[in-house]
Amino acid sequence: MNPATDEIRSLLQHFQDGYTRRDINTLDAFMELFSPEAEIIGTNGIRPNSDEWYTSRAAARELVQGDWETWGDLRLELQSASIHAHGATGWIAAAATVTQTIGEENYAAYLNFAKNFIETSPLPADQKLHFLLRGGTNTLYELRRGEKFIWPLRFTAVVEHAPTGWKFAQIHFSFPTIYFPDVRILE
Repeated sequence: MNPATDEIRSLLQHFQDGYTRRDINTLDAFMELFSPEAEIIGTNGIRPNSDEWYTSRAAARELVQGDWETWGDLRLELQSASIHAHGATGWIAAAATVTQTIGEENYAAYLNFAKNFIETSPLPADQKLHFLLRGGTNTLYELRRGEKFIWPLRFTAVVEHAPTGWKFAQIHFSFPTIYFPDVRILE
């Protein structure tokens, strides 16, 4: 094997270890796995510097902390990860899963969300109703299928070699979809 790809695989293992342990006390040390200019795009990232599209290590800390506190159990398929390096640049593609147990309390949580949405959204009444019907139907459908959710995930990353070793320069988490995407831009 190539020494660079071995080092990148080690970086990826440290990343997985952090997501497995979820120890907030080690978050600052974990963030050293990233270059200062690292860009991290979460599953809800649509535009730079909004939602889950972070354009610096300091900002990305918010995403990682949120993942560790509330997201499901991330498991990268490390053995089958595609890892390549050319000079001081490397790239990674890995399949992964996120597993989370979501119980029946989600019905009540959705109703609370709907109440708040009705009261605060600037959308017209018909658009509010369509939005809530779609979300309510999805909630009913998914919770009837069981409380354990396992979502397939794609993890891609660009890494760069720094004087202190390999660092993540960009990470992108994405869920595959076979239906219409959840987000749509209307003209």
